[in-house]
Amino acid sequence: MPLPKVSVLIPTCDGEGDLRRLLPALAEQRFEGVLECLAIDSSSEDGSVRLLREAGFDVTVIPRSEFGHGRTRNALARRARGEFLIFLSQDALPLGEDFVTRMVAPFVDPIVAGVTARVLPNEGDDALTARTVTDSPEASPDCETRRWSSPSDYGQMSGPERVALLRFNNVASCIRASVLAEVPFPEVPFGEDFAWAARAMAGGYAIHHAGDASVRHAHRYGPRGAFDRYRIDAVFHREFHGFAVRPGVLSALRGLAFELSRDLAFMAKHGFRAADVARAPFLRAAQVFGQYVGSRGGGEDWSEVRRSGALDLNLSNAASAGLS
Repeated sequence: MPLPKVSVLIPTCDGEGDLRRLLPALAEQRFEGVLECLAIDSSSEDGSVRLLREAGFDVTVIPRSEFGHGRTRNALARRARGEFLIFLSQDALPLGEDFVTRMVAPFVDPIVAGVTARVLPNEGDDALTARTVTDSPEASPDCETRRWSSPSDYGQMSGPERVALLRFNNVASCIRASVLAEVPFPEVPFGEDFAWAARAMAGGYAIHHAGDASVRHAHRYGPRGAFDRYRIDAVFHREFHGFAVRPGVLSALRGLAFELSRDLAFMAKHGFRAADVARAPFLRAAQVFGQYVGSRGGGEDWSEVRRSGALDLNLSNAASAGLS
């Protein structure tokens, strides 16, 4: 039996509703090659495991306490036999029968280590949720390959420049298995995809954004959820990139004004709903305040992560790889 060329890898937890739309989309894929499907489930209490196995997935069940964003994906990769590893969130929805083919195509360039898909909002998402997704760089329809021109430039980059360079998203990604074996996901509480991309690029590899391969994926946050989500994101950027998303009160006020203006522009184009207009100030205030708190040091203690070396980059690898 030939080895699979592509492995589809999904960490799951109580995802029955999401899997009912994801699994049929995977079953419809037209791919010239062997495709294997693996999942690690964090002790779901719904029908997730049953649905996965009925769809032909090899499923391993772990205690919820053992889950880690990087750790669980590394475990999936060790079980996989594919040359290319497609990681999907359980609530992502690949679009088109050629999604897998398009995700693998950029690897014709041997320097490409990882590929990310275009992320679009779900059909029926409210205006605020849809605007958040479509304003993100991940929603770009352009195909782009990013590689460090010189590792010495990294220390001279601003925080936003580092974020733009290293942007990677495990909502829907594909990684060359040989590279992931060499450069596994680091053990970080959040942002394992960004941190992995940084390490891979420091090793001389490139990252590709496949604007022609799309998934639908979005989260509808309330104020509390938005505060938590954006606080954690700001903590990661502070710790990993040395970048304060909202360093002060003036920055936060400007951020709030920007977010609300973008919401109004989006609704002016796509239609106003009273519920969205009323919700926007509370949602965006919580979002920006979360960024402010995370930027100012509020949030998880990453001291153990720093001591572990999970945030360190070996720039000498990039130099030896010929990035000069």
